[in-house]
Amino acid sequence: MRPAFLTPNPLLSIAILLPSLASAINLDCENIITDGTRFNLKALGGRHQVAMVQEYPPTKLNTIFQFNICTPLKKKKGVPKEDDCPNGTNVCAIQYRLDEDGIPEEKPFGVIPIAGQYTTTIGGDLDVQYTRLKTSSSHSDSQQEGLRMEMHGGKFQKRKQKAVIELLCSKNGDEATEKRDEDEGNGDRKKTLKESVGDGQGGRIKLISYEDVEGEDVLRLQWDTKYACENIESENPKSSGGWGFFSWFFFILFLSLLAYLIIGSYLNYNRYGARGWDLLPHGDTIRDIPYIMQDWFRKVVDTLRGGHTRGGYSAV
Repeated sequence: MRPAFLTPNPLLSIAILLPSLASAINLDCENIITDGTRFNLKALGGRHQVAMVQEYPPTKLNTIFQFNICTPLKKKKGVPKEDDCPNGTNVCAIQYRLDEDGIPEEKPFGVIPIAGQYTTTIGGDLDVQYTRLKTSSSHSDSQQEGLRMEMHGGKFQKRKQKAVIELLCSKNGDEATEKRDEDEGNGDRKKTLKESVGDGQGGRIKLISYEDVEGEDVLRLQWDTKYACENIESENPKSSGGWGFFSWFFFILFLSLLAYLIIGSYLNYNRYGARGWDLLPHGDTIRDIPYIMQDWFRKVVDTLRGGHTRGGYSAV
């Protein structure tokens, strides 16, 4: 992996300090369609991170790769802008020098925007590209189930950046490993993150490489998850939230009554010049409804009380 980030970039620091010029893009992770196949990756949204330690004697660097495949990364409270990922970033790397004891310095050594939607000197368009692995031109990829996600836009020291995330179908959960990752301090800057971590959804993320590929710095990640399986929705059906038979029945009944009242009122107005209650069809009956209900209620009460009266002839 190339040490392209050992020289500070003043242009990057200036760009990060500027007001928010990035045009953030929220991806429709719930409805990704590629090659006629739909994937729902909404559950995988949120901040994830993996890390690696590189040695460039006498310097050691702990590089933390942070990413969100659905929305731009949110700013961290209390962190100076120049020490955080730029606005509009979906994938970035934050580097820390390690001391002799392997403890990272407080201030980041470098911030690398890898992928995002930018309108400044940081980079360009996110330009997300999805590829269904089963129909990939690569023979090895075509033997797997899932999809490849390419994200662009980043630039560092005049070098283009790119993130390639391969989401592979994996139906075996990894909750035990995820719990262990949390117990060991996943996400804490002062504890070295791993190159392979749980994703909080039963899957696993693995850092493959971050290296020069034909003049472009490419971050490669492998994400084993059940949400990359093409039949995941049929195995875990969700309620569509649609109305049932009775809901539609009463809705149509309501519309029918409303239409009847409107049309009837219109006809009574034009034919007879009716006003007020007389506009409504069967207006007399409608006005009598409260009295009809009152009489009906009284009869019901009298019937219930009648069971306690004594039968026979009344005294004369």
